[in-house]
Amino acid sequence: MKTITDVTALEGLELLLTFSDGIKGTLDFSREPLTGVFSAWLNPEVFRSVTIGERGRTLVWSCGIDLCADSLWLEITGNKPEDIFPVLKELTIHA
Repeated sequence: MKTITDVTALEGLELLLTFSDGIKGTLDFSREPLTGVFSAWLNPEVFRSVTIGERGRTLVWSCGIDLCADSLWLEITGNKPEDIFPVLKELTIHA
């Protein structure tokens, strides 16, 4: 399980993330459709309200949005879920 140690809101809808394993990267959410609950991010103050959740396992916004550290790490590194959850490899082999 990955944990986030630092988050910085950058210009626009970008976040700079640092993980406990030293991985750093930027995610640009402007490429995503900002509909439903994510439309709250159209307000720059709301987007910049991002904080690290309990034990570094999530990013949390004041509007109630939260995102999983594992999924963010996968997005930044380009890895697949089975790269951090080895049991998934075994499930795929036996399926």
